[in-house]
Amino acid sequence: MGEKKEVNTERVFNAPLERVWQAWTDPEQVAKWWGPNGTSSVKCIWEARPGGKTQTIVKAGEMYGPAAGTEWQSAGEFKEVVPQEKLVFTNNPILNGEPVAEHLTTVIFEEQGGRTKVSMRNLITTAKDTPEAKGALDGIPMGWNQQLDKLGELLK
Repeated sequence: MGEKKEVNTERVFNAPLERVWQAWTDPEQVAKWWGPNGTSSVKCIWEARPGGKTQTIVKAGEMYGPAAGTEWQSAGEFKEVVPQEKLVFTNNPILNGEPVAEHLTTVIFEEQGGRTKVSMRNLITTAKDTPEAKGALDGIPMGWNQQLDKLGELLK
């Protein structure tokens, strides 16, 4: 991958800031919404503190046909945590024990009269030149939108 790729997403959740922050920082809650539709959490290490680890593994469900049962892994670390304001972390897709891409996700939380605006910037800084890396990168916008839909359901 020659140039950096950036994916930006915004959502307003009908939930107070404290509740949305908890859903992003409590591993038990993250496990409920992490991963695209049709996946379930197998493992979720989510240490929301500077230097804390991220490791997620989700399993593809029946809707993925021949890929059902496949596990998708990602791992990284938290770079910055400002309570109820900002999270900065890496959580890179892993294939055969190695990252296929590296990206930095910045999440900004803003209270808006009992609701919470979440602004995300996902900057992909490097990616291997393989079909697997391309698939992982191409799926980022859809995957984040599906995850945020699942988060919205959790917050209801």
